[in-house]
Amino acid sequence: MIELRHVSKIYAPNYRALTDISFEIDKGEVVFLAGPSGAGKSTLLKLLFREEEPSAGEIVIDGESVTSLRSRGVARLRRKIGLVFQGFKLLANLTVLENVALASEVIGVGKSASRIKAYQLLRDLGLKDRCDDKPPALSAGEQQRVAIARAVVNEPMLLIADEPTGNLDAEVADETLRLFLKVRDRGATVIIATHDFAMIQRFGTRIISLEHGMLVDDLHRVKSADRAL
Repeated sequence: MIELRHVSKIYAPNYRALTDISFEIDKGEVVFLAGPSGAGKSTLLKLLFREEEPSAGEIVIDGESVTSLRSRGVARLRRKIGLVFQGFKLLANLTVLENVALASEVIGVGKSASRIKAYQLLRDLGLKDRCDDKPPALSAGEQQRVAIARAVVNEPMLLIADEPTGNLDAEVADETLRLFLKVRDRGATVIIATHDFAMIQRFGTRIISLEHGMLVDDLHRVKSADRAL
């Protein structure tokens, strides 16, 4: 489903963020992208989303070379990808329902249909009573659930989460991981970038580790993340 072939990324004047990265991820996998701050995790995610382009190598997603896409192809790719950020990035002036519905509206789904989809998803996430509230009135855990709802409302084939539990306590972080598994159960591939090694040790079944922009380990563990949660 995802394949990186000898991917490198160099920023001017000569900062090597990633060096010769190669791996494959199958459809429906939950993969932890591990490593300390500065290891290259966020850069790698930006390459998958085509926010950045590699300096060398090739990235293939769902059989299509991402590195050769033109602007229209990039827009099409991004419709298939959901993003969850550490800082939530919810729009404070919109209600919870409007925040989630907007993700559908921007790809051309009608306003009414978008709000119906958003409400159904928020209901499933236990947030139906918060639909008319604005993000500042929510707890951190509730805001994270809204952010996840916004990321998956268009049923993406790939969910990318960049340090999604960095601002959350352990209980809310575990709840967030349960939601990611539900997204996986709907057929999505999930990539979670984190430097929270305690969480990775508890729940990671596949762990791709980076250090100084280089792939240092690709570990498949027998332990089931589903059982751990």
